[in-house]
Amino acid sequence: MSSDTGTPVRTAVIGVGYLGRFHAQKYRQLEGSQLVAVVDASAESAQKVAAELGVEALTDYRAVLDRVDAISIAVPTPLHHAVAMAALERGIHVLVEKPIATSVAEAREMVAAAARKGCVLQVGHLERFNPAIVAAAGKLNTPRFVESHRLAPFKQRGTDVSVVLDLMIHDIDLIQELVGQPIESIDAVGAQVFSGEIDIVNARIRFRGGCVANTTASRVSLKQERKIRIFQDDAYLSIDMQQKILTVIRKKDAAPVESPAQVSIEEESYEQGDALRDEIAAFLKAIREKSAPVVTGEDGLRALETAIKITELVMASTAARTA
Repeated sequence: MSSDTGTPVRTAVIGVGYLGRFHAQKYRQLEGSQLVAVVDASAESAQKVAAELGVEALTDYRAVLDRVDAISIAVPTPLHHAVAMAALERGIHVLVEKPIATSVAEAREMVAAAARKGCVLQVGHLERFNPAIVAAAGKLNTPRFVESHRLAPFKQRGTDVSVVLDLMIHDIDLIQELVGQPIESIDAVGAQVFSGEIDIVNARIRFRGGCVANTTASRVSLKQERKIRIFQDDAYLSIDMQQKILTVIRKKDAAPVESPAQVSIEEESYEQGDALRDEIAAFLKAIREKSAPVVTGEDGLRALETAIKITELVMASTAARTA
């Protein structure tokens, strides 16, 4: 297997629809990656992306597994487990789009296979690479209350799963990483609006240590918004993940009581950058250095467990209302 610093990592992308095409572009551009092929069940999709990037097009992912060191999986979520397991059992490193799988049992099998084979298993929670989130992490101590909103207009793409697995799981992962404590309880409500799945959800998560997170996700909104606010003993942090803006508000200890400026407000804007490129570069780096990825399989499993619990609570409350 190719993992030496000077040897390119042989890569392939399985599933080159909307998101997978971008994965393939990054692998083609990044130094240290040799994109071998792109794979899609649609021969037309595979050939279109392959022609764009000058690589081979395949329709069966199994045909490329003996020729690569690492793959990105961007197929529909119900297929994540089968593709990942086939790769991991051959000792191939895997970057799988979020959510890691459709069930906790599948995710656990993937995590166990990666550990057994010594493979990097990274999960595509892209917001971890958002520069405003990265900057905010260095200013946190003990969060007391977290509030997040992830809102989007309705689109048909992604409606094969609930809004919890489609959108909210991003914030679930972020919140659990930022708080760093086990969950003690969850309350959740939601509703189906336009699709056959849950389209809007609010969850209240209580952590050991007392922190409470209130998170809302909607794909039936008139506007797009990705914001998270964190309150701690010495500061209030507001993060606009869409605009890449971090605002930190602190009390001025030395300000006189009569002073109109008893708080300091620091606002920093960050370049839009390329989070997907950074994510894939981090994946390749973990492979070369034989180190843990930024977002581990265990992180993806943890986020999935919480997302499924929230989904179950919403379904139970919906059933109770209609009984």
